[in-house]
Amino acid sequence: MPLTRRNFAKRSALTGASVALAGSVGVLATAPGAIGEEAPDAGPEGTQDGQGIGYGPLLPDPDGILALPAGFSYRIITRTGVTTLESGESTPSNHDGTATFEGPRGTTLLVNNHELKGPRADWPHPVPLAGGLVYDPAAAGGCTVVEVSHDGSHVSEWVGLAGTSTNCAGGRTPWGTWLSGEETEDKAGEHGMTRDHGYVFEVDPHDQKANRDPKPVKALGRYPHEAVVVDPKRGRVYLTEDASGPNGLFYRWTPPEGFTHGRGKLRTLADDAGVLAAPKCFDSGGNFVDDLSRATKVGTVYGVDWVEVPDRDARTVPVRKQFKDGEVTRARKLEGMWWADGGAYVVSSYAREESPVQHDGQVWFYDPRRRTLTLKVRFGVNPDPGKDGAFDGPDNISVSPYGGLIIAEDGQGIQHLFGATEDGRTYPIARNELNIGTPDKPEFSEFTGPVFSPDGRTLFANIQEPGIMLAITGPWKRIRRAR
Repeated sequence: MPLTRRNFAKRSALTGASVALAGSVGVLATAPGAIGEEAPDAGPEGTQDGQGIGYGPLLPDPDGILALPAGFSYRIITRTGVTTLESGESTPSNHDGTATFEGPRGTTLLVNNHELKGPRADWPHPVPLAGGLVYDPAAAGGCTVVEVSHDGSHVSEWVGLAGTSTNCAGGRTPWGTWLSGEETEDKAGEHGMTRDHGYVFEVDPHDQKANRDPKPVKALGRYPHEAVVVDPKRGRVYLTEDASGPNGLFYRWTPPEGFTHGRGKLRTLADDAGVLAAPKCFDSGGNFVDDLSRATKVGTVYGVDWVEVPDRDARTVPVRKQFKDGEVTRARKLEGMWWADGGAYVVSSYAREESPVQHDGQVWFYDPRRRTLTLKVRFGVNPDPGKDGAFDGPDNISVSPYGGLIIAEDGQGIQHLFGATEDGRTYPIARNELNIGTPDKPEFSEFTGPVFSPDGRTLFANIQEPGIMLAITGPWKRIRRAR
């Protein structure tokens, strides 16, 4: 049943849904009754109203790669141009979305996307065209599978998917596979491609045979894909789109009646199976919301109805352009997602002149039971991205086993991994110190793919350029809430 504006406005009045004032960083209000409660801004460098949270200040790395708090250390797992695959070829570059899985004999398996756009000739280290695992031999991207021993002393890496383009955030499934999405709309004949792109592919880290003859899951649509999450209870799939002109969309795919998820099941679907839909949001007054950037206060709650996509394969018109003004709710740079707490955490990295209101990042929570989007964290525009201590441009995201969120920064200037507590305060975890620019004009690549190992002892993350996967260990602890 559609969630009408009148019903949502009535329900909001009955439940007392309200908003909270957001400063430069807002509140992750996940506790019952926390929506609408005002909270102070996050303090700099792991301080919380004068009291320490997190793990303390970051210490410079003498090797110039990763600054960490005292007591923490890192190990390089893969590095483009240095480490090699089992085939002897270099680890591909531009590491992006990552997931971890329990491997054999106590190992950890990681699936690592490589965000390589366009033809292979444009990249020194594309994903190798491994036999039987290639979708389009002209494309440079794909993903690799990395196996790490329990103590990190042994690493193996092989191709999981090749011949795809711009493989970005992706997502882990409840049945133990990886969904790798292409952040592109290139068709055959465009930019050197020989097949259409802009699809999601399923990769099984445990079974290489299952990955042979890659088949796009066309039922999930063709557009610039970012992240994917699966509702393990209802079977619906949620997806984000990183696009502009106009801004992109948050999507929901509902499986056809009688469909049961499982390893390899998605590739058996008909191209038009199920229903792909985009959100139409309205506020507590029943007013239509055209863009998520309109929300400037943490705790803002929007009701969500879903509008079916007319042509999910975008044969003539990109999906996001198939809707007229007033039909759907958009957002700029929809990026990472993570399923936890019965719903999906969804990131909008920033909004600029193309959006109604500018910001340097939002984290939303979609509740499928209530059919609501709630603003959990908001970053005001960072006036000095080159100054350490402020965070902006959230991208990939995961939920920590120690509480709160782990967020990869893809902003301007200095780049961090940082945490957000359950009551919204932020603290630094790592800082990228690998300068890929010049001494006069330093440049630091974004972090990608932060995710803990299945046992919770190791935080894996990537520096996208030149392509480094890192394993971070130390005295992890449950981050306390403010008193």
